[in-house]
Amino acid sequence: MEEVDVEPTTTVSTARALNKKHLGFVWGPGDILVYETIYKASGGSAGGCPFVHEVRKDEDIYSPILRKLFNESHHIFVGLQRIRDDLPSKNKKPQFVSISKNYRSVIRACMEELQQVAVSTQDAALATQYGNQVEYIHLSLWCEQNFNIFCTLFFVCDPPAGSLVLHLLDWVRLHKADVDEKAREVLASESPAEHQAYWDVVISYVLQGRMDEARQVLVKRATLQPAARAMFKLLDNLLMKMPIFNPGETQTLTEFDVKWRHWREEVDRCLQDQSFASNPHLEDICKILVGDEDVLLEHKELLSTWYHFLVTRLLFSHPTVKPTELHYYAQSSMHMFLDTRCVPEPLDSILLAAFEFDIHQVIKDCSIALNNWWFVGHLTDLLDHCKLLQSHNLHFGSNLREFLLLEYASGLFTHHSLWQLAVDYFDHCPEFGRVYLELQIERVPLDTERKALKVIRICEQRQMTEQVRSICKIMAKKALRNNRLGSALSWSIRAKDAAFATLISERFLQDYCAKGTFSDLDLIDNLGPAMLLSDRLTFLGKYREFHRLYGEKRFSDAAKLLLSLMTAKIAPRSFWMTLLTDALPLLEQKEVIFSADQTHELMFCLEELTSGKSVPNPDRPMQVLGYPLSNVCFPFNLLIHCFIICSNLYSCLARG
Repeated sequence: MEEVDVEPTTTVSTARALNKKHLGFVWGPGDILVYETIYKASGGSAGGCPFVHEVRKDEDIYSPILRKLFNESHHIFVGLQRIRDDLPSKNKKPQFVSISKNYRSVIRACMEELQQVAVSTQDAALATQYGNQVEYIHLSLWCEQNFNIFCTLFFVCDPPAGSLVLHLLDWVRLHKADVDEKAREVLASESPAEHQAYWDVVISYVLQGRMDEARQVLVKRATLQPAARAMFKLLDNLLMKMPIFNPGETQTLTEFDVKWRHWREEVDRCLQDQSFASNPHLEDICKILVGDEDVLLEHKELLSTWYHFLVTRLLFSHPTVKPTELHYYAQSSMHMFLDTRCVPEPLDSILLAAFEFDIHQVIKDCSIALNNWWFVGHLTDLLDHCKLLQSHNLHFGSNLREFLLLEYASGLFTHHSLWQLAVDYFDHCPEFGRVYLELQIERVPLDTERKALKVIRICEQRQMTEQVRSICKIMAKKALRNNRLGSALSWSIRAKDAAFATLISERFLQDYCAKGTFSDLDLIDNLGPAMLLSDRLTFLGKYREFHRLYGEKRFSDAAKLLLSLMTAKIAPRSFWMTLLTDALPLLEQKEVIFSADQTHELMFCLEELTSGKSVPNPDRPMQVLGYPLSNVCFPFNLLIHCFIICSNLYSCLARG
């Protein structure tokens, strides 16, 4: 089944501050950047505004409480993906029902916490903020609350007639949770039975099918009116004896239906006998028990919504309604409850589509009504696993499930911590998930090295080699700008960037010439095979090894290594004078360190350096094993060095 795209509606901005100026915008994965252009409406140019405004399309991800919802649902989503496809359908069905209930429990906990925080805060400004937040996200959470009715109830578990009303009652109680708060207020008062909201609480409990709670509250009134105690006792018996179908019991649906009809006849007799005529409230409750629609509509304020009216109507008039009949009752209930002049809300259309079992229409309407993709993404994923969306493919290359999950995950990537959850969603989008991940992972702000390592680990687990190299290069450049040479070298080695490793090695050598010491010795001492990445890095590692050998008084090995650095052309010519001066302490040792051939090589390097083929930088301070030589006495020192070298050469020849 393919669905043809339609043109999106145009939204006109009415901001007066813009004064009919032209706006430009750039789309992001979770927001839009809006800016004022330099063009006037009549042509030409005008002074541009220096401000760029960020317009977020998914503010929910910045709510701390909603982040719990996203985190918890992520774990449920991952668990759903692990259900094996080769299992028989009858074995997977209980798991799907369990998954749906897990989603529902997470939503319930989130909604309760939001309500508690909004009510309990003492700060007026904070209370207003929470109140606005609750109002802002209410539209989204309203549909998310209905995960049970959309999934477990209609599309997953296919409940039998009789138990359908029980599921609907549970759903209504979840949505209409303010009754308990009002009941606590009434019962906590000095005289609960005389509280102005007393009868509202009793009737609200009855409307929700909570007969035990209604009976407990009625006792408060019965004790104050001894003369009417018999009347209260009669209503208490009716409430107590009301049959409720329990699928777990051995009672059949037919037996329940017979029992319920007998109870209904008993309630009718009480009304005909005018048993409650002296008390209008008790009489109204009795009329509610027989499903009197006029009385139900008189309590619109307590019902508040047409779907609450629908469930109450079914409870007292059609308790054994079948799922296939639900649509007809829903349509009539909405028309009876809503004023004819009222235009149905988007949520009304969503519910009607659900009652019609039109899965695709539910998803479409929810996508339009909600301000984030959490609900439709997880709902579609669950339905897809139930094999209910196989025939629905989009003409632009992806199925409906993958499209919605990609959109949801892309929004998560705009958050500083939720982006990690998005990775798993991309992993389970087989067609375009990897492409999206490769594009999005490069946009993660690398604020710290710890975060960069976390991103790299994700990329390495998925063999995303190019992204790993890119991230390492970015971190290397950032470390170099902060003059953290060790970190920069480490990142460039990890990126296998020979050019950048050469540049950082040069900085290490410059730093050594300026300070006489190496920084980050642990890193340089443990380069290992990584030093082969570039010639300059190899020289840095070997030159540091020369210093270590000299410090350990292994002069012969140090001399051999020093000479090889020059003769093998590993050392840069600009650094030869530093190497020659490093050879001086070895030439001045009592024992002969350099052989005749090695001394000859030193003489050749010195002659090549001073012949003009390679001139050292005169501004660079000279170092002898870390000790600086004055540039002023450079020519004089050079002559002395040459004399010592030649003298040593002749003595070696004489001994040879």
